[in-house]
Amino acid sequence: MLARRRWIKNADIFSSDPRGRILVEALEAGLDAVEPKAAMRRVLHGGACVRVGERQYCPGPPVYVVGFGKASRGMAEAVVEILDVRVEGGFVIAPHGMGGKIGPILVAEGDHPVPGEKTLRSSMRLVEFLADIPPNSLLLVLISGGGSSLFEIPFEGLDFDEIRRTVHLLLASGADIFEINAVRKHLSRVKGGQLLRYTKAALIETIVISDVVGDDVSTIASGPTVPDPTTFKDALEALSKHNILNKVPQSVRKLLEKGAKGELPETPKPGDPIFHKTYVTIAARNRDALAAAAASLKAHGVEAVILTDTLRGEAREAGKVLASLLEALHRGISTHRGQQRAILAGGETTVKVTGKGVGGRNQELCLSLALELHRLRLLSSYKAACMGTDGVDGSSPAAGAIVDETTIPVALGRGMNPWSYLANNDTYTFFYKLNTIIDTGGYTGTNVNDIFIALTSEQDMEKR
Repeated sequence: MLARRRWIKNADIFSSDPRGRILVEALEAGLDAVEPKAAMRRVLHGGACVRVGERQYCPGPPVYVVGFGKASRGMAEAVVEILDVRVEGGFVIAPHGMGGKIGPILVAEGDHPVPGEKTLRSSMRLVEFLADIPPNSLLLVLISGGGSSLFEIPFEGLDFDEIRRTVHLLLASGADIFEINAVRKHLSRVKGGQLLRYTKAALIETIVISDVVGDDVSTIASGPTVPDPTTFKDALEALSKHNILNKVPQSVRKLLEKGAKGELPETPKPGDPIFHKTYVTIAARNRDALAAAAASLKAHGVEAVILTDTLRGEAREAGKVLASLLEALHRGISTHRGQQRAILAGGETTVKVTGKGVGGRNQELCLSLALELHRLRLLSSYKAACMGTDGVDGSSPAAGAIVDETTIPVALGRGMNPWSYLANNDTYTFFYKLNTIIDTGGYTGTNVNDIFIALTSEQDMEKR
């Protein structure tokens, strides 16, 4: 089963090994399934009426578009193709290098993974665009992962650089996305449902490509069009939990403490009339990518099992758990002797950065898995991939890495100490030297968290 698009630029490196070829095809099939245009065509339909998800608007009203996130450009392209002349205008914020124009929709650029001056300028322009949308319009809000960084206007009186420093501390602390976004919402004028304060549009449809474990729409891109269940107190607790409350700028701490005392207005909560006639549709999520990858594997005769789409926790610890599950699964008795098997998982792990290297959670996950399997040597042969669907893993230019039973022995034979690379958060350097990184050429244009796939066979088990 061949993927429609060559997502992995260095796929030929892995093609000499049949397992590598099967693995790459499965990864690419997963990316195909969550490609923004394909996802949008499943939930948005034009014609005499405009249909979004299960809702239909007849006759079709004038349509305006705003959006932000790693997939926002592709989503906007799909809107113009599907609805054509019905789109009156739009303003979308995408990562660096994706700016331009799509029909009547202007695509500006922002900063990622930490907001900067480009984000601020583009966000101010987006808010100005929102204010000019006529009340009788249908507003489509296109949201995807990365939107929290690409769309941001600081709370009044707060210096923009202070938000950037706070987010950097949270990212480095190992805080999960729920905690990070609880803080972001309470330092912002546009997150946590507050975008709706800037538009008079009578009908608002938010279409989401989810990059959050569990698909919590109040967390995806910090939930700019939905009720916010978190509070100023939650934001303070997140900073305290990760021991950075005394490290964030004083202005941030004072603002959150003031809000926790009830001296500042909270973000809009469930039941607020501001959410009247607003709806949310999820166009793509991690499980869609896993299901497509599993189907690709099955087409090759591989027995594939999806373990979870909610994988989380510290990356190196999750790697150990997945190693043990891989060992346990392949010690079982197969109904087809010698059949290849695969386990799949998706979600988003975290990394507490203590070293000075270059890497990311997917590369840490795969190196941890390889070290664990090498330590016990219960599995004589396997091949595994850990990949961020957005194409960029942590601080590195890679999307992830591929490992197998030779990874650790080859590294040791070259005088490399894999344990040191892991301890220094320098996994990209490790895999780059071994020529086993996954290279998508940068951003893929989509983002539904991470994919893990591991292959082995019963025959492999019999060799030990």
